[in-house]
Amino acid sequence: MPDYADANPACTAIPNTIVYNNFPCPAVSEKQREAIETIAQGILDTRAKFPDSTLADLYHPVTMPPELVAAYRKLDKAVDAAYGKKSFVSEAERVAFLFERYQQLVNRPQPAKETTNAKDSV
Repeated sequence: MPDYADANPACTAIPNTIVYNNFPCPAVSEKQREAIETIAQGILDTRAKFPDSTLADLYHPVTMPPELVAAYRKLDKAVDAAYGKKSFVSEAERVAFLFERYQQLVNRPQPAKETTNAKDSV
């Protein structure tokens, strides 16, 4: 299982103007980061092919262009690999996996803080 970096450059390099950063990002190799960036740009390029479509049109389950569906499947595959997974049976399984990783991240032990004993300071 990949380790999660406190300040993973792969995560901090993704501007919040493109994606809502709401997931625990795994440590990724430079090759994985570049692949994800390229695929993400491909999604933006695909969306640009539909200038008369609203985001509601583009992301509606019935009207989403097949080209965009394929681009997101490619991104899912690359991100799944970054997490060390080959695939998920369903979107629900993917979300459960991410919540589990999030719980591991927030529940990891924190370093002990130094305390001073009042008796020692007298």
